[in-house]
Amino acid sequence: MSKRRFSLSVMKRLLLRAMLLFAVLWGGGILLFSVMPVPFSAVMVERQIGAWFRGDFDYVAHSDWVSMDEISPWMGLAVIAAEDQKFPDHWGFDMSAIEKALSHNERHETRIRGASTLSQQTAKNVFLWDGRSWLRKGLEAGLTVGIETVWTKRRILTVYLNVAEFGDGVFGVEAAAQRYFHKPASRLTMSEAALLAAVLPNPLRFKASAPSGYVHSRQAWILRQMRQLGGESFMRKNELD
Repeated sequence: MSKRRFSLSVMKRLLLRAMLLFAVLWGGGILLFSVMPVPFSAVMVERQIGAWFRGDFDYVAHSDWVSMDEISPWMGLAVIAAEDQKFPDHWGFDMSAIEKALSHNERHETRIRGASTLSQQTAKNVFLWDGRSWLRKGLEAGLTVGIETVWTKRRILTVYLNVAEFGDGVFGVEAAAQRYFHKPASRLTMSEAALLAAVLPNPLRFKASAPSGYVHSRQAWILRQMRQLGGESFMRKNELD
C-alpha cells in the first residue's frame, strides 16, 4: 500500500471515530438534558472563548437556569409569536417557512432570510456553533430530530428560554429579566416579554436596554401576534405554560 493510500485510510478511520464520538456525546447530551438543567451552551462557550481571545477577561457567559414554572407565560408566548408560530404542531421543521425562505433568498442574495424553528435554534444553541454553513445546518437537522424525539415541546421551550442570547453576555430569560427590568423572569409583563423577543434575531445589534425604532415596531408586531394567537390560553391549550 502506498504512503498516500495509507494516509487516506488513517484519516478516514480518524474521521469516522471522531464522528462516532460526537454522535455519542450529542446523544448522551440529548438524553441528559431531557431532565437536567443545561449548565452552559455551545454558543456560550464560543462567546466566552472569543472574549478571552480579545483580551476581555471580565466577560462571563452564563445563564441562571429556571424552570418553566418560574418563567412568565408571556415570555414563552412572545418567542413563539416572534419566532415560530407553528411550534406546537410541527416536528422540528416548518417546511412552508423553509420554502418561502429559499424563494426569498434566491431573489435577494444580500438579505438572507432564515426559517429556523425554536427546535432548530435550541439544537444549535446547545450543541453547535454560531454562523452559517451547510455542515452546521446538516448537524443541526440531525440534532433537531433527536430533541424532538426525546424532549417534549415544553422541555424544548424551557431549554430555549434558558440558553437564548438576549444581549452581550446575557443568556437566558432570568438573566435578561434581571438585567433589563430588575425583576425575576416570573414577573415579566406581556410588553416586557415582547421587547425581549424583539431583539432575538440579532441580540448583539438590537438592544433591549436602548431599543431602536425598529425594535419598538417589532415589539408592537409581536404583541399583536400574541393576542391573535389567543394570549395565555394558547399556552394552556398546548400544555406549554
